[in-house]
Amino acid sequence: MAPRRLIVIATVLLVVGLPLAAAAQRGGGFGRWFGRGWVMPNAEYDGRFILARVRYLSGGSWRADYPDMERNLTEMLQELTSIRANVTETNVYTLDDPDLLKYPVIYLTEPGYWYPTPEEAQGLRNFIDKGGFIIFDDFHFPNEWAVFEYGLRQAWPEAKIVPLERDHPIFNSFFQIDTLRVPYPGWLGEQGLYGEFYGIYQDNDPSKRLAAVINYNMDLGDYVEWAQSGRAYAFEPTNEAYKFMINYVIYGLSR
Repeated sequence: MAPRRLIVIATVLLVVGLPLAAAAQRGGGFGRWFGRGWVMPNAEYDGRFILARVRYLSGGSWRADYPDMERNLTEMLQELTSIRANVTETNVYTLDDPDLLKYPVIYLTEPGYWYPTPEEAQGLRNFIDKGGFIIFDDFHFPNEWAVFEYGLRQAWPEAKIVPLERDHPIFNSFFQIDTLRVPYPGWLGEQGLYGEFYGIYQDNDPSKRLAAVINYNMDLGDYVEWAQSGRAYAFEPTNEAYKFMINYVIYGLSR
């Protein structure tokens, strides 16, 4: 059996049976109240991988799926890859926080509610120009796309958003993604809403790296958040969501 096939089977088993002991360790400590919920203190930078989450000032939607999405994802990264990940702590930053530049891969959720301030827009531009990689996730329908694109243009007016095909390296950086046809979690997916995947290249040059990946009509974070709970979504798309997110992290760290 091919090694890649073995990895996929391992993922299948881990998504279903990943021990829940870590969940019992979550919580505790002092945090901060932002928007819709309590946020744990940021960990000191020590070289271990953390998927840094973007907090934006225009609302509380930035907090969706926090912190279980990050913790479930880093547990899987620790299990399946050679990445040295921080599996117990999560970090949240505004785009204009200089500490964000310590993290090569960042995550911004619900950009359909994202209205960056001038300082946040400049912070995103600084992050991209220094070689960072950003994941936009969890938005759908044209009105949310319009808000996302408006916010993006404040920082990156020349960015060309292009559709990504299944054979793009980002979908083959660790797992080989067989199909991009993944339903949106929950009833929207049941009604026929399927994900679309876009990217933005550095300098708009397809021969260079992607600097951003955009999950439209898709919420990978929601799949990952609920994977270890009794409310988990259907097994197959949950498994695929992990593969996408792990591929994104590997791609962002290796380019």
